[in-house]
Amino acid sequence: MSLKQYITILAGKLANREGGALTTWAIKRFIKRYKVNMQEALHPDPSSYSTFNEFFTRELKPDARSINDSNLICPVDGSISQLGNIADNGSIFQAKGHKYTAMQLLAGNTELASRFNNGSFITIYLSPRDYHRIHMPCDGKLLAMHYVPGSLYSVNPKTVARVPELFARNERLVCEFENDILGRFVLVMVGATIVGSMSTQWHGVVNASRPADIQSFDYGVTGPTLEKGDEMGQFQLGSTVILLFEPNKVVFDNRLMEKSPVQLGESLIHTQHQ
Repeated sequence: MSLKQYITILAGKLANREGGALTTWAIKRFIKRYKVNMQEALHPDPSSYSTFNEFFTRELKPDARSINDSNLICPVDGSISQLGNIADNGSIFQAKGHKYTAMQLLAGNTELASRFNNGSFITIYLSPRDYHRIHMPCDGKLLAMHYVPGSLYSVNPKTVARVPELFARNERLVCEFENDILGRFVLVMVGATIVGSMSTQWHGVVNASRPADIQSFDYGVTGPTLEKGDEMGQFQLGSTVILLFEPNKVVFDNRLMEKSPVQLGESLIHTQHQ
């Protein structure tokens, strides 16, 4: 076990411990350090959370976010790391001087990766202060899910700019969906240092035991259909979400660019393509 894995497991255990006044103190310190807006939380009082993870995966008030009626919305709160076109060889831009491929990100799944050649991608970074529940960017029928073990590099912007192929090296969860308008798309939850766990609404915690091999779940005709805006998963301590789309399906709004802040529910696409 690597040092990062050990630290991450330990942090996960501590974050799930009911520490009473000590937990409340840690939450208040976190809120102050990262300037977390608790006024939009369903439970704004830090003492209402029995564990740090309860706070970190806190719900928002029902009216805190509005869901745009466009065909594609932002699935999380965060900031855009990168977005744009996927090359005809599947190459995806990570940061200046760094790229990775869809096939690497999807752990060698050639058939799935080839669907996204000449397609579109968007990478969204969730900072520690952000809301850490993940919602559906559009209606989607779940086809398959793949847990991919990997490294646990930090995914903050400085590390992303420095570590080659970071998103294709880190632990991640690949969720395949089908949409009537947007076709096949994937939502990838990328793990990182101190990300205690990743969970989905249909499976629960996926990486509790951190298996050494890829774990695949084929849902076929039995997979649930989730509606746009539905909660689909959570990070326990934050990370990054990547969306991949097939060619000629998505034209991103030209106001979106690197480092743009985004919120759950806002439209990601150009108005002519809604």
